Amino acid sequence: MVEKPFYDRESQRVYISKTCYFEGVPLEIWEYPIGGYQVCDKWLKDRKERVLQLDEIKQYCQMVTALKKTIEVQKELDALFERLEKRRS
Repeated sequence: MVEKPFYDRESQRVYISKTCYFEGVPLEIWEYPIGGYQVCDKWLKDRKERVLQLDEIKQYCQMVTALKKTIEVQKELDALFERLEKRRS
């Protein structure tokens, strides 16, 4: 059951209760915002006081993976834009 989600920086775990957690979630993924909300936190808070079904657990893991890939692509794009700007100068 999702109680009060919180992130433990040291272990890189997202706790949904005192004993249940998602492991291996880097801080930059946990903090990643879309529309002013931290995606990973908001998703869990929207399910507060509910037992997560297997498909929801899979969906959360897929979302974390998608955010990881999004961050990687954004960094690549930032590097490309930086190189383009240097060429224009």
